[in-house]
Order: sequence, then structure tokens, then C-alpha cells
Amino acid sequence: MIEIKKSRYGRGIFAARTIQEGELIHQAPVIVCPDNQYYKLKKTALRNYYFNWGENYDHVAIALGYGSLFNHSYSPNAIFENNLKKETVDFFSLKEIDAGEEIFVNYNGDPDDKGPLWFDVW
Repeated sequence: MIEIKKSRYGRGIFAARTIQEGELIHQAPVIVCPDNQYYKLKKTALRNYYFNWGENYDHVAIALGYGSLFNHSYSPNAIFENNLKKETVDFFSLKEIDAGEEIFVNYNGDPDDKGPLWFDVW
């Protein structure tokens, strides 16, 4: 359903076939990072790849699989949801995505959130 290809942003996730609106694209298992390790983690290159985690977003988690390779857009065609019970980040399409199209999520979580990120958006 998806594949990693070269993107104008480095690597990205692309649709290998047409993906229907609302379809589960990827379910990425996570490694939940204990609070006492978060402060060390945020000083590493992994800072750009972890997800806020927990009922109050009081932890972080590293998504395995393709989970950390989706690029950001303020006009995303997909959304992610933290599944705390299964310990996965689940990615769903917001609209039909054509084969060959790059799949984007809004890193702020809410597809309509135009708030600033921790890096300069291209």
C-alpha cells in the first residue's frame, strides 16, 4: 500500500496504490520513552522523530516501521492517532490519495492546526 521514496524533503512515504478516504494506511508500533530519559532524548537527532504520548501527552514515543518517515504539511492528506491501548501510531487517509502521491500529516496532530513547529517549515 505504501513505499519509501526520495522526496523533496529527503525520504517520504508514498502511496503504492490508490488509498481510499478513511483507510488505515499504516499502524506503527512504538517504544514509549520513560520521563527520565526524555530529557536526554530531546538532545539527540531523535528529537525530530518522536511523538508526544500518554493521556496528557506527558511522555514521548518513538514510532517504528514507517511511522517516523511521514513528512509534514499544513495541508495534509492523512492524519495520525495515538492508540495508547495497542501502543501504536495509526495513520489514516483524510481523502483519496492517488498512487504515486506523497502522504503528508500535520505534525501538530490536528490537520487544521497552522501553529508553529520546532523547525522552520519549507
